[in-house]
Amino acid sequence: MYIIKVGGGRDINLEGIVTDLAQIKDPFVVVLGANALRDELGAQLGHRKVELTSVSGYTSVYSDADAIDLILMAYSGLRNRRFVELCQRNGINAIGLTGLDGRLIQGQRNRGIRVREQGKTLIKRDFSGKPRSVNASLLNSLLNDGYRPVLSIPIVDEQGFAINSENDDIVTTLQGALKAIKVIQLIEAPGLLENKDDDSTIIAEISRAELEAREERVAGRMKRKILAIRRLLDAGAGEVVISDGRTSKPIHDAFAGRGTLIR
Repeated sequence: MYIIKVGGGRDINLEGIVTDLAQIKDPFVVVLGANALRDELGAQLGHRKVELTSVSGYTSVYSDADAIDLILMAYSGLRNRRFVELCQRNGINAIGLTGLDGRLIQGQRNRGIRVREQGKTLIKRDFSGKPRSVNASLLNSLLNDGYRPVLSIPIVDEQGFAINSENDDIVTTLQGALKAIKVIQLIEAPGLLENKDDDSTIIAEISRAELEAREERVAGRMKRKILAIRRLLDAGAGEVVISDGRTSKPIHDAFAGRGTLIR
């Protein structure tokens, strides 16, 4: 059983990923990103993305009602449908789902994000939250019947509203339910880098203790990324590979050990 997180960057090689997926005989679940597509559609529609940085240093996208509509268009609409189409063309019986469908990913709405603006601490409330549980019986039923789920945001909150959530957190929640033997994360970089602007500074392997030390030294989305990896290890992931999703054979490369290995 594998969990494969596909980043939403513009240069991610979706066709190469699906070609590799067709060679995997074991069950797998794909968690699909679409942030570049969301931003592109947002620009076309005149919607400006707003990012918030909490007082603790974590960055997230502010998700009002318009932002949720954009997520439905980009993530669960265009990107998910086209990815499932690619899978079907390559002999993979994929099924596209969001966390809303069958309450597949049940979340808890954020009570508010504490931010600093103009010297004041404010509480920003929106349609975002944390995944808390998985409808494992539905997911396992699909996997046992030979389907390969392709999951996208939004997830569902306690009252049935669609909410935004971080794919890293969704992967961690899935790992707690599915106990995958390997989690692969495909990004727009060769792996975790010492210097984000220099691909030659790739970190081949990193320990849990080292992750905690690095979390204290970084900020923004990288801080959130490292926190999510730590939680993924806590959820029982024995091996996490962060690898380049832009190569001709991204998953093949990840299995071959190219990227950053965390275990």
